[in-house]
Amino acid sequence: GVARPSALDPYRPFLEATLQQYPRLRATRLFEMVRQRGYPGAVGQVRRAVRLLRPAPKTAAYLRLNLLPGEQGQADWGSFGTVTIGRATRRLSAFVLVLSWSRALHAVFMLDQSLESFLRGHVEAFGALHGVPRVVLYDNMKSAVLERQGDAIRFHPRLLELCGHYHFVPRPCAVGAAWEKGRVERAIRYLREAFFAARSFRDVEDLNRQFAHWRDTVAHARPVPGDPTRTVAAALAEEQVRLLPLPAHPYPAALVKAVRSGKTPYIRFDRNSIQRSSLSAGSASGVFSPCGCSSSSPAGSISPRAGPCSRWRCSPRVLVCV
Repeated sequence: GVARPSALDPYRPFLEATLQQYPRLRATRLFEMVRQRGYPGAVGQVRRAVRLLRPAPKTAAYLRLNLLPGEQGQADWGSFGTVTIGRATRRLSAFVLVLSWSRALHAVFMLDQSLESFLRGHVEAFGALHGVPRVVLYDNMKSAVLERQGDAIRFHPRLLELCGHYHFVPRPCAVGAAWEKGRVERAIRYLREAFFAARSFRDVEDLNRQFAHWRDTVAHARPVPGDPTRTVAAALAEEQVRLLPLPAHPYPAALVKAVRSGKTPYIRFDRNSIQRSSLSAGSASGVFSPCGCSSSSPAGSISPRAGPCSRWRCSPRVLVCV
């Protein structure tokens, strides 16, 4: 039949033109706009008209990414909630690097997303995969990109040092184009759902040991996505001969930080209070993990906020007491 005339009919051209210009404008805002122009009806009629008149969103089309063995890796951080260390609550993160061709992956769980942890994640991932891809793709995180104006990119100098050490090229995604590194995004989701969910662990070291076993027995034993005829481990073995060789020595990713002690017998390092008497003021140095344990001198007294020294070790950091 013929549609009955409506009080909204004179305002439909205005609604259609406005939605063409602002396709995401809410119906309540459009109701206020037509009411100011004399519309006497209720908001429900406007909502029904907007559902019919709103332009359908354009569907983006994506091309399949075809790469050569050893050509590209993708790296990113994944957040995995928090962990409690003593009385302190720390964020748990994982640096994840995936080889785009074989889909082999490596992850390092850590207690922060600092620059040193970012660099350490590369060093451990390259070692675990026994080679380096020629290009590593990132988003525009501050650890990689300090400033960007269009295609003019200023990389972090420490990242460029790492690139020079391992001879790979850093490549950031376009701004707002996270799909360009979709393989590491999917790897993080796979890690979260297939490994981390409902998993118990004593500490970060234990979690990383469990991941290494799961990677070898589960993640690398699965078929390559899109190619069910071979496993990720078989594809990795084929890709490793195309990866860049590792240098003779790994890149030094530790943080060297000078700390000046005051009148109290404690110095602060990575949220820990370390008793000064365990170090020689002015000259002694030691390698400490974020939990405060030392690899070159006896561990000092640790504040109640710190966790158990022997269990919550993360990336080594150099503490120099001056």
